[in-house]
Amino acid sequence: MTAEADGSADIATGTPTAHGAPVLSATIRQHPSDFRVDEIDSFEASGAGEHLLLTVEKTGMNTAFVARLLAQWADVDGRAVGYAGLKDRHALTTQRFTVQLPGRDAPDIAALEALATGHGQSLRVLAQARHSRKLPRGALAGNRFVLTLRDVVGDAAAIDARLEVIAARGVPNYFGEQRFGHDGGNVDKALRMFAAPRRRMDRDQRAMLLSAARSALFNRVLAARVEGGDWDTGLDGEVWMLDGSRSVFGPEPASAALDARVAAHDIHPTAPLWGRGPLRSTGTALVRETAALEDAQALALRDGLETAGLSQERRATRLRPGDLEWTWQSPDRLQIAFVLPAGCYATSVLAELGTIGNAAVRRLAAAAPTDV
Repeated sequence: MTAEADGSADIATGTPTAHGAPVLSATIRQHPSDFRVDEIDSFEASGAGEHLLLTVEKTGMNTAFVARLLAQWADVDGRAVGYAGLKDRHALTTQRFTVQLPGRDAPDIAALEALATGHGQSLRVLAQARHSRKLPRGALAGNRFVLTLRDVVGDAAAIDARLEVIAARGVPNYFGEQRFGHDGGNVDKALRMFAAPRRRMDRDQRAMLLSAARSALFNRVLAARVEGGDWDTGLDGEVWMLDGSRSVFGPEPASAALDARVAAHDIHPTAPLWGRGPLRSTGTALVRETAALEDAQALALRDGLETAGLSQERRATRLRPGDLEWTWQSPDRLQIAFVLPAGCYATSVLAELGTIGNAAVRRLAAAAPTDV
């Protein structure tokens, strides 16, 4: 299953792609409905408790904005609002929130929807129920994406063939550009935070910068694996992750049984999410990981994460979209649907197709360049 990467890179993240030269150029997010994301729930509401569990469909608002809107609507502190994952502003998204209302009835839902309308945005409550606990981060089974690419330029047969390869082999499991902020600025902010450890900072902002630092180091190692053509196969000393879980095992000696499990996508190679403690990998895998993270910036990020108290963890280097389907709605309009696990990025799938411009970001830049 190995194949050498051709060195082409996704412009958005600057990371090398795995499946060859671009096969298309296109535009996405001309309309919010061009980027639809629906959370896949991992549990049902308990039916009782002091938290109100809401399923919300929203347009034009990111998750943090909706959380603040819910706190205002319910007249509660922002910490009383919970959500499982972050969703983009420039999309049509469905996700769940909890609002802690001990001993209180829920406020009028119509007032919440009117509050959103007053901000010039669209929000609908699709379902509500009582629940026993605040919704924690990561408490979802995954996300289903339905993406519409417009103004597609490229050979349809070549695009279909690339999508077949993605369905069969998967894609490198990069963290997307959203993790790094505008122009990747969150990494520089993380370095400044590490250089001034006594500076007071909002807890959520600190967590965001720690995450950006960790993600940047992971992407560095994964990029080296892609360039070496072994991002979806094992190296000597590999640490493996079970598909559909975060459970890891190894390293173990190479064997036909391991090779068969890799080919069946039952297990995936991994790369480090940096923190305190020794790397679990050995042999060639360990050499590859440390070699990718030896420059001055990487060393500063490593030291900062260790000082912050994070521990070594692992993330799969390979991502296989589930239920991948696509439809040509017209010769220049392609709709792609797939399911990804929580914490994985649709941009990693799109990057393997070619250059896809973000119409929503371009509109923001034209309207207010300093705010993008």
